[in-house]
Amino acid sequence: MTRTLNEAGREKTAERLLKSSANKFYDPEVDIDWGAPLVEGKRYIPEIRSSLYGTSLWERLTPEQRIELGKHELASVATSGIWFEVLLMQMLLKVVYNTDPTTNHAQYALTEIADECRHSTMFARMSERFGVPVYGPVPALRQLAKILPAIGYGPALYGSILVAEEILDRLQREQMNDPEIQPLVRMVNRIHVLEEARHVTFAREEVTRGMAKLSKAELPYQRFLIALVSFFVTRALVNPRIYKSVGIAPKEGVKAAWNNPHWQETIRYAGERIMPFLQENGLVGAPGMRLWRRSFLLPAQ
Repeated sequence: MTRTLNEAGREKTAERLLKSSANKFYDPEVDIDWGAPLVEGKRYIPEIRSSLYGTSLWERLTPEQRIELGKHELASVATSGIWFEVLLMQMLLKVVYNTDPTTNHAQYALTEIADECRHSTMFARMSERFGVPVYGPVPALRQLAKILPAIGYGPALYGSILVAEEILDRLQREQMNDPEIQPLVRMVNRIHVLEEARHVTFAREEVTRGMAKLSKAELPYQRFLIALVSFFVTRALVNPRIYKSVGIAPKEGVKAAWNNPHWQETIRYAGERIMPFLQENGLVGAPGMRLWRRSFLLPAQ
C-alpha cells in the first residue's frame, strides 16, 4: 500500500510539472537577441564572485582585466554546465529506459531532457558570443566522468543533479536582476532559473522517496557517490586556462583560487540552499565527509 501511495504521489508531481512545462518554457533561439552588442563596461559576474577576488593577484589586475577575467570565468562555468547537463541527460535516459514510458514520471524525465538540450545550446551560444576559448572541465575529469551514468543511481543520482543545479541557480538568482551585469547574461540566467525550478522540485522529491526505501547496506555507497560528484562539480567551475586571459599562469591562478577564503565562501554560499536538504535526508555522512569539506560546500573542521 505504501508503495502504491508513493507511486501515486510521484505521478501527481510529474503531472503537475508536465502541465507547468507546457504552459511556460523558453526557446533561446527566439527569446534571446544574440546579435545585440555587449555593453562596454558592464561586468559578466559580480566582482565578489570572482575566484581571485581578495587575493594579491586580484590587486594586480586593472578594472578592465577584472571584467575580462569575469567573462572567462562565466564561460568556464557555462561550458562546465554543458558537460554536466550531458551527463545528467544520460542518467535521465537510463531512468526512462527502465520505466514505463506511459507514466507521467517517464514523460516528465523526457521533458526535462528536452529542457536541458535547450539550456546546453543556450550556454554554448553565450560562450560563442563572448568569443572566448571553449573551456569545460579539464581533460582528465572529462574522461573520468564518463563512468558516472553507469555507476549513478538512486538518491545519489538525483542528489548530484541537485548539487550541480542549485549551485548554479543560487549564483544566477543573485545576478539576473543586477543592473551592473551584461543584459545578455541576465537573460540567460533568468531563463535557466525559471526552468530549473521545475527540475529541482522533481529531483528533491526523488531524493526523499529514494532515501525512504534505501537499505542500510546501500547508504555508504550513496553517500560516497554524491560527495565525490559534488567535489568534482565544484572543482570543474574554474578551468585553470581562464587565467591566461589576464596574463596569469594557470597553475598560479588555480592555486590562488583554491586557497582563497573569498572563493571558498562563494562556493559555500552557492550551496547554502541544497546542503541542509541533503543533510536532513541523510545523504551527507561517512564515508564522504572529507570530500564534502574539500569541495568547500561544508566548512573545514
